[in-house]
Amino acid sequence: MANARMIDVGEKKETQRAATASGRVVMLASTKHAILEGRIDKGDVLQLAQVAAIMAAKHTPSIVPLCHPVGLSSVDVACDFESDHHLCVTVTVKNHGRTGVEMEALTAVMAACLTVYDMCKSIDRSMTVTDVQLVSKEGGRSGPWRRHHD
Repeated sequence: MANARMIDVGEKKETQRAATASGRVVMLASTKHAILEGRIDKGDVLQLAQVAAIMAAKHTPSIVPLCHPVGLSSVDVACDFESDHHLCVTVTVKNHGRTGVEMEALTAVMAACLTVYDMCKSIDRSMTVTDVQLVSKEGGRSGPWRRHHD
């Protein structure tokens, strides 16, 4: 078995890179309404989920052991209700560098979803974080990639 190691990206070309990830929080309809009506004791759930996502993207190398620290040019977070039971979190991370930002986007989505859970668990312990996935990536040697839905 090989030892864990960080991949050497020193010889790779710097390019514009972007990655988009998404995830969902499944909740009771009453939880959605409490969020939208500002009735969650801990504060503005969607705003804090956005802040959590940005912070997580910036700190991904502290959470995922073999990720390279990268300078991020932007982190865009959207939290949108798809229905009475589904909150969709989508994060796009961009940088100009030698390695991609897929892990930053995925980590950001998880942090946002977990923040929603933490803030709402007192009224809905049945919430489920689900469908966390890479949606697309751009840049680098392998070029663009997009998830195809059947």
